[in-house]
Amino acid sequence: MATKVNRQWRLVSRPVGLIAESDFEWMQEPVPTLEEGQILVRNIYLSLDPTNRGWLTEGGNYLSPVATGEVMRGFGIGVVDRSRNANFPEGTLVQGFLGWQDYAIADGTNLSELSKDPFVPLTADLGLFGFIGMTAYFGLLDIGQPKVGETLVVSAAAGAVGSLVGQIGKIKGCRVIGIAGSEEKCRWLRDELGFDAAINYKTESVLESLQQHCPDGIDVYFENVGGEILDAVLSLINLRARIVLCGLISQYNATEPVPGPYNLSNIMNQRAKLEGFLVLDYFDRAQEALAELGQWYAQGKIQYRVDAIDGLENAPRVFNKLFDGTNQGKLAIKVSEE
Repeated sequence: MATKVNRQWRLVSRPVGLIAESDFEWMQEPVPTLEEGQILVRNIYLSLDPTNRGWLTEGGNYLSPVATGEVMRGFGIGVVDRSRNANFPEGTLVQGFLGWQDYAIADGTNLSELSKDPFVPLTADLGLFGFIGMTAYFGLLDIGQPKVGETLVVSAAAGAVGSLVGQIGKIKGCRVIGIAGSEEKCRWLRDELGFDAAINYKTESVLESLQQHCPDGIDVYFENVGGEILDAVLSLINLRARIVLCGLISQYNATEPVPGPYNLSNIMNQRAKLEGFLVLDYFDRAQEALAELGQWYAQGKIQYRVDAIDGLENAPRVFNKLFDGTNQGKLAIKVSEE
């Protein structure tokens, strides 16, 4: 059997600010022979997510940092290409941490089999029916606890998570205002996803626009950004408001310490709740979320967008789309054909 060549991106230096291709080394090496119990997974789609940036720092985040010399960690969807494990026969679709590479060797631990619905694109499992959908679902409904008639504000609203959060908020009867970084994104939020209003933070005063669109204050805030946007929201929160802390993307590439919120005292004054969470905490309830998300999708109540760029070689360059505001929806790399 012909020897396969595995292309990989390995970390060689810790980035300062935005990542650069020079922080990684492009390597090609033969795929080793499988041992008993192992499988060879061909990576099809590689998910690019803001949390990946935290894995490149010395301290990591909720996961340990990627060590220099290691293949860059990344979540992906793949297919079992060769198998010496009866639980994962060849042709099985799987998902898990496959890394920034063409092929991953695994023993099946920390991989899960993926059921293929012929009526749903495989890319949906990166977004709506993957951990992105679960993040939006549990973050908003478990922590945000939106009620009919309340005002929900979502930052990074045109991103993978934020775009789903706003749509779920509308399903639950909220008035939804999204904050995004371009007129095109704002139009998408209003005209296609049904947001009540959208604010372009690059051309508008976020505080003044929020005052205009939230005349009765803010009841629920889904936080993906931090910084000045968080401060603007805190000045307008209502009594018993709920703030869902999902991410702080404005700080991930900071080279200097970032000042804390200046309006933090308003959380005390308004007896508001601010709670951070990780979707990992909800994996045991995955079917609950996927069942309801699937029903909403079938009913045409929710939609998603995946921006899949061809070519593993483009991963470092494409990754920065998460931080320069040019991505829309779920960002991914198409590594190979489905």
